[in-house]
Amino acid sequence: MKKRLDNQVDGFVRRQIGRPIGHLHAEENQKSVSIENATKELHTGTDLSNQTASGFEERSIKRIDIDQSLQNIEQTEKSNGLSLSSAKRIIFNKLKLRKIFKWTLVLVISTLLCVAVYVGYKLIIAGGNVFTGNVFDIFKSEPLLQDDRGRSNFLIFGTAEDDEGGDHGGKWLTDSIMLLSVDQKNKNAYMLSIPRDLWVKYESVCEVGYQGKINSVYYCESNDGKDDKAGSLGLMKKVKEVTGFEIQYYIHLNFTAVVKAVDAVGGVQVVIESDDPRGIFDDNFDWKCKYKCNMVKYPNGLTPMLDGEHALALARARGASGNTYGLPNANFDREKNQQKILKALREKALSAGTLSNLGKVTGLIDALGNNLRTNIDSKFIRTITSLATELKSEDIKSTSLVENDEMQVRTGTIGDASAVLPIKGTYDYTGIQNYLSRKITSDPVLIENASIVVLNGSDVTGRASKLASELGGELYNIARVGNAPSKIEQNYEIYQINNLKSKTAEKLSKKFESVIINNKPSFNIEDGVDIVIIVGPEKTTSSTNN
Repeated sequence: MKKRLDNQVDGFVRRQIGRPIGHLHAEENQKSVSIENATKELHTGTDLSNQTASGFEERSIKRIDIDQSLQNIEQTEKSNGLSLSSAKRIIFNKLKLRKIFKWTLVLVISTLLCVAVYVGYKLIIAGGNVFTGNVFDIFKSEPLLQDDRGRSNFLIFGTAEDDEGGDHGGKWLTDSIMLLSVDQKNKNAYMLSIPRDLWVKYESVCEVGYQGKINSVYYCESNDGKDDKAGSLGLMKKVKEVTGFEIQYYIHLNFTAVVKAVDAVGGVQVVIESDDPRGIFDDNFDWKCKYKCNMVKYPNGLTPMLDGEHALALARARGASGNTYGLPNANFDREKNQQKILKALREKALSAGTLSNLGKVTGLIDALGNNLRTNIDSKFIRTITSLATELKSEDIKSTSLVENDEMQVRTGTIGDASAVLPIKGTYDYTGIQNYLSRKITSDPVLIENASIVVLNGSDVTGRASKLASELGGELYNIARVGNAPSKIEQNYEIYQINNLKSKTAEKLSKKFESVIINNKPSFNIEDGVDIVIIVGPEKTTSSTNN
């Protein structure tokens, strides 16, 4: 440590005894060397603390020394990474990138908000045109109304008031009538087409009479299209009478809705399944292109992408007249194609490509908003949208009243008019209702539709008949009622002959607290029977049989 100089006078240092006059200059040189050494240590990391002034040449600092020192500093900065100017540029670029990112994010968020506002505006406008209730209830999510089976049922029908073919007398006839039944809990849906020629009684007098085809109900009840709500509710009531299903909602479409909806999603494709090896052909719609094209001519298999006009033509084709092939069942074939088009439209509308395309979304909204009428309240829209998204294609099933093994209707004539009539008789829809109760359901027992024989194995008269009536009311399929060849001691014996109908056997076993016997009974049973129930004695018995 340096000693303090106490012998200073007015800034001058007095020379100490025994020290030469030149010593002060040497000391100053040593201080300069120490400063330079410290500088080198700072920039090079070299320890120069042990070097003394005697280790350096005693001379003045020259320009070369300054240049050398600056050069050492620059080399040190480079060895540590970057020059000062490069570091400044990097910092500047980072700040610039942050600013660009910030404003880009602001722009993206602003754009998304504008899109959301625009789509929301379109939804509100369309909702005001289409849905009942407060349009702002569209942001709610309430469960759909249900029947006593836990199903929500929609009546979907179309009219032709906007048909380009001209102002014809049938524009308010509903040639397309479909029942869509949805189970919100079990996530399944069924589609059923109602034959337009089904013969029914009208609720009130109509210019076509007191009875006629079901496709005239809307026309009659709406006073030739002047009261859409009255016509729609009248058709709902009649379809309920036929099917047995309580209908909560209706959706009324015109031709334009189909064309614009298909075009809005970019077209649809369906599979043609005709018994004719050529596929299908119907030239009844070729007037649209002055008979220079084939609006409906497709080989079997997947169609090309159909635009709205071609999809509509296919939905109407039934080979009624002119040149045609591949549509031998006329309206029944048309109904199948209509269901295919509706399913294809749903899948396309819910696809990622459609939902991410603003033009397609707003186009779809416009198509429905201007050409669809319904009694669906706005508060159910989110629920319906969620259901449509959650339902898988394989969970949307098609059913028909003309299944080959269970025909429920037949064709015939009443007077001079062709008609579709229930198998059980005109105006008798009980067979149709029982059939649909088994087809449109989430109950595995009803789906199995096991053939059941009920036999009386007791001394009590009517015991088997009573049980068969009870089971029939629960929609079990009772094939026959009779007497067992011998009496039994147990209350019930249940024989499961067909192992494929196990759900029904399990439910009956639980109902009657009886063990299932996986065998045929000891006596003969006709072919096709799945389950045999033998009814045993009651606590109080009588002496007669069934």
